[in-house]
Amino acid sequence: TMRTISLGGKLNVSVCCLGTMTWGEQNNEEEAHQQLDYAVKEGVNFIDTAELYPVPPKEATVGITEEIIGRWLAKGGPELRSKIILASKVAGHSDRRYITANRTVPRGEPV
Repeated sequence: TMRTISLGGKLNVSVCCLGTMTWGEQNNEEEAHQQLDYAVKEGVNFIDTAELYPVPPKEATVGITEEIIGRWLAKGGPELRSKIILASKVAGHSDRRYITANRTVPRGEPV
């Protein structure tokens, strides 16, 4: 059983956090979904992402990682979503305007 720790006093997260910074660049969506399924099966409930992933940031791929995770969560439904702690970050000032430009989230729903 995966150990959990308290994060901020209110969240219990797995001691292992699944990083996703190369999803959509070094692997495809099917592989990412397999990795997510395996991680959850092993007790991971903590997933890390960011709006600029995958890295290195490129206009053609920025945001793909969050979309991959969003589609995986949608497949799993509300029961899966209620078990997952999703940590994200936003990019600071950058000359890469495509990173911080207003992007439309699919269906207007939060990931």
